[in-house]
Amino acid sequence: MSRRYRGDTLVLETDMTTASGTVRIVDAMYPRSGEHLVLRLVEGIEGTVRMRSETRIRFDYGSIVPWVRRFDDHTMIAVAGPDAVTLRTTAPMEGHDMATYAQFTVSAGQSVPFSLTWCPSHRPAHARIDVRRAIDLTESWWADWMAGCTYDGQWQDAVRRSLITLKALTYAPTGGIVAAVTTSLPEMIGGVRNWDYRYCWLRDATITLLALLDAGFTSEATAWREWLLRAVAGDPSQVQIMYGVGGERRLPEYEIPWLPGYEGSAPVRIGNGAVDQFQLDVYGEVLDALHVARVATDVDGQDDSWALQTKLMDFLETGWRKSDEGIWEVRGPRRDFVHSKVMAWVAVDRAVKGITEWGLPGPLDRWTALRAEIHNEVCARGFDPARNTFTQFYGSTELDAALLNIPLVGFLPATDPRTVGTVAAIERELMQDGFVLRYPTAEDGSVDGLPAGEGAFLACTFWLADNYALSGRVREAQELFERLLALRNDVGLLSEEYDPHLGRMVGNFPQAFSHVPLVNTARTLTDALRGRPRSRTDRAYPPGHFFG
Repeated sequence: MSRRYRGDTLVLETDMTTASGTVRIVDAMYPRSGEHLVLRLVEGIEGTVRMRSETRIRFDYGSIVPWVRRFDDHTMIAVAGPDAVTLRTTAPMEGHDMATYAQFTVSAGQSVPFSLTWCPSHRPAHARIDVRRAIDLTESWWADWMAGCTYDGQWQDAVRRSLITLKALTYAPTGGIVAAVTTSLPEMIGGVRNWDYRYCWLRDATITLLALLDAGFTSEATAWREWLLRAVAGDPSQVQIMYGVGGERRLPEYEIPWLPGYEGSAPVRIGNGAVDQFQLDVYGEVLDALHVARVATDVDGQDDSWALQTKLMDFLETGWRKSDEGIWEVRGPRRDFVHSKVMAWVAVDRAVKGITEWGLPGPLDRWTALRAEIHNEVCARGFDPARNTFTQFYGSTELDAALLNIPLVGFLPATDPRTVGTVAAIERELMQDGFVLRYPTAEDGSVDGLPAGEGAFLACTFWLADNYALSGRVREAQELFERLLALRNDVGLLSEEYDPHLGRMVGNFPQAFSHVPLVNTARTLTDALRGRPRSRTDRAYPPGHFFG
């Protein structure tokens, strides 16, 4: 068996060869707003092959068996509560054992179409669709979208596939981008670090904007910015770290015991309890994202985004001192995480630049003094001079790979001795088989409230490659980047983590927080190879056409 995407699309082709011939299965999701439609076309390539299709529909995460009725010989409708699924095919279908089966043969030049559609059960089923034509339209849609890509750096195939993946993670009606489309795929096989990632994390905003802007996809960036403004609207002290795709705030976490979990990795979780955490770094991500938008827009910025920034700053002037759960959403005690304080500095820095670079109204002297105060405190309380490294939190001796963002957000240069020392410490203590762990975990859960054990975090390893490139270690950056690219599966996708012991990816899949840094590192490394290394804060965006 072999599979591939058709060029720069999400149309998937899978070839299967048997003793009697070869068939190709073409799968696609029709990208038309309001449709929930999966397409499949079984094509005969050589000889004649006997095929068997099995459809087993369950609702509510496998707990509800629907009522199934045959509309005609080629249409089956499954209904339970608010949900209805319609299966159509030209092959004859029959039902038994609470499943629907179709048996058919396909010869060279023949094809058998399938379509699977969801709709609310109180509405009539969608009309029959020409599957081949819909697949062709889907292919054309993706080709037209990718024609707008302006990325001109190296590693074109990997970058373009990542951009397509990010687009696929976008909810078109609102512009929200989910972290992944799966829940509870374990970060360690058999472990309990199994989370629901089907939500929109605010900290993805900045890096997502950069990836899209760098590649010329302005409408997606516009939609994301507008989603961001709607989602965080309200009391600035109530900003959440994540929201639903429509901006929903209530995302309670619960476990469903009737599912055994992926390869026995329980529990399976729905919702995410981290939604109630306080994570200080989110304020930096939001203000950085809005600053990038302003730079790209090249207008005076007198809009809702500046009003939001000033409200967030009202909270941050005192709120930056609060302990938090940090970027890694620890389920242990709150601490003064160094990365969180760095991102608080980022928030204030971008607000100051709104005044100094754009003439926007605000208390310049007070915010400038606050920026210096945060910077001085981080360097004094978050740095271990004996080991020449920043630490995970104030007073800690542990490391944290999130510290690799220090030069990427402009807090210190990549060549600063303290940054260089932090990179060296992470290389010594957090590298495992050439990849970067987030932080040391402990069996007693003292670090993050969970049992020890997880894979290497791919985003952290991309950040290390960025540090290499920005500090002049370009050859090492390229080698590390190529090693990361080699982890992608056969169709170019990445999960959240990689288990070096098992030699396989782990965690939810595909993961935006892996594909976004892939795009950004490719850009950073391309710039370095061209002799002009730049961090994400140094890039210049063409004015006047982003965020129309």
